Amino acid sequence: MSNSNTRSVNLYGIRVFVDDWPLACDFYEHKLGLKAEYKSVEFSWAEYATGAAKLCVEGYGEEETSTGDHPDESAELLVGRFLGVILQVEDIAASYSDLCAKGVEFTSPPEKQPWGGSLAHFKDPSGNILTLMSE
Repeated sequence: MSNSNTRSVNLYGIRVFVDDWPLACDFYEHKLGLKAEYKSVEFSWAEYATGAAKLCVEGYGEEETSTGDHPDESAELLVGRFLGVILQVEDIAASYSDLCAKGVEFTSPPEKQPWGGSLAHFKDPSGNILTLMSE
């Protein structure tokens, strides 16, 4: 069914808030091996290639009390939580071993899921929890 009012929408990126932007950039680039497509020290903002959408890492300083987008929402509350961000890899066992060797902290080893794939959760330097997945 086609609707003439339907507009095409694409996911541009997912924002990840961090409390130490340089350390987070080092983690996403050198430990996870993501390619930075854009970085701005002035804005504490980096965009990493992850396929169709970008992983956008945004730092905030201690002097900031909000994210700017939502003045009533504490920026500090957006750091160090489960994000629901899933990064798909071809071989989760190999990725898990490689990332562990690089010092990435996982909450548990990869686990087979009832739907057939495997998941493993890991933390970035700010304590944000992301997920690796393989089918």
